[in-house]
Amino acid sequence: MILYNVTVNIDPEVHEDWLNWMKNTHIPDVLNTGLFIENKLFRVLNTEEGEGFTYSIQYFMETIEHYDDYKLRFAPALQAEYTKRYQNRFVAFRTLLETV
Repeated sequence: MILYNVTVNIDPEVHEDWLNWMKNTHIPDVLNTGLFIENKLFRVLNTEEGEGFTYSIQYFMETIEHYDDYKLRFAPALQAEYTKRYQNRFVAFRTLLETV
């Protein structure tokens, strides 16, 4: 199993809008690609006060080929929409993990 993890720190001023948009639009759009079998959304609890809100969005897939397909066909448009909506309001990094 492959885990595609996106860790995001979001500006407090847009936090509520971001969380709503993630739950109701962005995550469903990612899942609608048909390449993921499950997802989870976690809030990171051990952050410093005043650093915004940090979340881990986890997408699970069966094979690395599913990730490659996602990255090639779907990620550019989804990430562009995300960046346009929350430009200069977030920091994100992505991690790809494999079950051992």
